[in-house]
Amino acid sequence: MEILFWTIIFVLMLILLVRSSDWLLASAEKIGLVAGLSPFAVGVMIVGIGTSFPELASSVAAVLQGETEIVSANVVGSNIANILFVVGLVSFLGGRLIVTKDLIDLDLPLLAISTVLFLGAAQDRIITAPEAIILLVGYGVYFFYMAFHTEEVEGIESGVFGFFRKRPSRPEALLHKKPEDRPRLVPRDIVLLAVGIAGLALGAKYLIDSVVMLSTLFQISTGMIAITAIALGTSLPELFVSGRAALSRKAEISLGNILGSNVFNMLAVIGVSGLLRQIHMDDPTFLIGIPTLIATTILFVISGISRRVYIWEGAFYLLLYLLFLGKLFQFI
Repeated sequence: MEILFWTIIFVLMLILLVRSSDWLLASAEKIGLVAGLSPFAVGVMIVGIGTSFPELASSVAAVLQGETEIVSANVVGSNIANILFVVGLVSFLGGRLIVTKDLIDLDLPLLAISTVLFLGAAQDRIITAPEAIILLVGYGVYFFYMAFHTEEVEGIESGVFGFFRKRPSRPEALLHKKPEDRPRLVPRDIVLLAVGIAGLALGAKYLIDSVVMLSTLFQISTGMIAITAIALGTSLPELFVSGRAALSRKAEISLGNILGSNVFNMLAVIGVSGLLRQIHMDDPTFLIGIPTLIATTILFVISGISRRVYIWEGAFYLLLYLLFLGKLFQFI
């Protein structure tokens, strides 16, 4: 009976996540367009943060309960799942993801720098309060740079070595539409955004609870739950939002969501949690998770250079995720 109960909870929470991702995607995109953001910026700055709330909520709860190893395992596992499982599955089922925005100029380097910051803080397997502050400052820099970054105008430069170039009068991220061409915001959009985020957080929380309970009932090692079940559970919002964005031919939101979510996880989730209590890293996370995260990020950067993720790359990502799980559970 207990297995049946938690299986029903699992299914119901999946349904809640699907519906919440619909509300979040629709309202966040409209709010972003009202503000003048491009679809990619909407994915990075709004949807990416909104779908990362489950990671933040579960990590803070783990810290308050003294289970600090769950925080690092959750973040590392979620970021691996976001790229290998989410991007892999979405691009495999959708055929390919094509982004018109040049990722090499800003987005991929910032993801790489954020990963290096996180790895630097985690290299001794302990993240202290000063390191957490550095990560939070790093996220603040990332967020405002994404919001107000301006493109350089080719062929127009002045000053020594061209360091002072003439820039557009408005940020590049806000050049999507003229104010008179933007949609009008109504209260329903704000309500849907709040309900969508709340539904994602609530659905992910009880989905994780159901996965943990089922894992316990089936006698799966609890030491692996954080980096697998919890990480995959908190990555489901990214999967549903990115999947539905890709099906709607909005690849900018799909990949922007993954980029923004991964940076938010490494800098903001670890930063906030580390301010509350010192974060420790267990053996599976450090010995298997960290090397996999490094390799995964490098592969994602390489794929992003072409601004396309093809079906064969998606299949390759999924195989790598199966290999990662196999190594964790020593199946391979």
